[in-house]
Amino acid sequence: MKAVILIGGKGTRLRPLTCDAPKPLLPVVNRPFLEYQFEILRRHGIREVRLCTSYRPADFKNAFGNGRRLGMKLSYIHEKEPLGTGGAVRNASEGLNDTFLVLNGDVLNTLDITSFLKFHRKNRAEASLALTRVKDPTLYGLVETAEDGRVKRFLEKPSWDEIVTNTINAGAYLFEPGVMKLIPPGVPHSLERSLFPQLLQGRSRMYGYVTPGYWIDIGTVEKYLQVHLDILGGATPFPVPASKLRPGLALGRKVKLGKNLTPAADGGKAALGDGGTVGDFARFSGRVCVGPNGRIGKGASLEDCVVLAGARIGDGAQLKRCVVGPDCVIGANSIVSEGSALAGGSEVRPFSLL
Repeated sequence: MKAVILIGGKGTRLRPLTCDAPKPLLPVVNRPFLEYQFEILRRHGIREVRLCTSYRPADFKNAFGNGRRLGMKLSYIHEKEPLGTGGAVRNASEGLNDTFLVLNGDVLNTLDITSFLKFHRKNRAEASLALTRVKDPTLYGLVETAEDGRVKRFLEKPSWDEIVTNTINAGAYLFEPGVMKLIPPGVPHSLERSLFPQLLQGRSRMYGYVTPGYWIDIGTVEKYLQVHLDILGGATPFPVPASKLRPGLALGRKVKLGKNLTPAADGGKAALGDGGTVGDFARFSGRVCVGPNGRIGKGASLEDCVVLAGARIGDGAQLKRCVVGPDCVIGANSIVSEGSALAGGSEVRPFSLL
């Protein structure tokens, strides 16, 4: 089976982090986010993937090339003008003559693709939607299914008195090639707002498969931080990359550690990328990720935060539940507080309070 991954969006909700890089290429625990999706695909024997690009397409080719080093065969379908989710899939489906998988490029989902495909074929479905359960259904559009999994209706961000289910679209689909005939070629089109309602109205065989396990959409700064915390905290099956492990620390290559450090405790972990430097008396708490060549100053304190590649954190600076972009400079004794997100190359003067 072949896969199509939708990666054309500009990631506006993740700005300023996506001003200089597409969302699927942002590092997550020091790996491009899209590599996690490739890993899931490889586990289920899928090696051939078509990537639907629009925003900064050259960045993807520079990052992955033909996919050989990742054990994948990648091809790129570029949209000069954004075609939406439906238009992008229609554009990429040329020559696909069997069931194919579609993934949203901003979702991390430990989907059992093999079981998903069995479900699809057992029901002789024309389209199958992976669904996931959420704690607060009012925040999402819901997908209601019958006992056998057949989709009954879509309910957009309901109030509590309207809720009859807590299953939402998980951003993964299986399609039979014939379904693509319903999408007009070369024009913007939406899977969610056009194709799926059309299939429902036409009584097509459309089913929803509830997938257990981990799921997150990294489309906001808050969720981007959260996926780091989840991986570092062991909430996902993905290992934390490291060439050396110490209590509370996962170290990349050639990391220089100062004296009298306070590592993360009580199940916390700090992942330090290749070539990083940590000054004396630095303190880590909770779950922290520092990118390659990051510099952490003497006595700096980092708690539940992400510091991207090449950033420099000054002596005595304090960071908590924030994201610091690549090559930022955080001045000595500054405080970067919860919810802050700094664009790449930003400079914060000493003793600043954000």
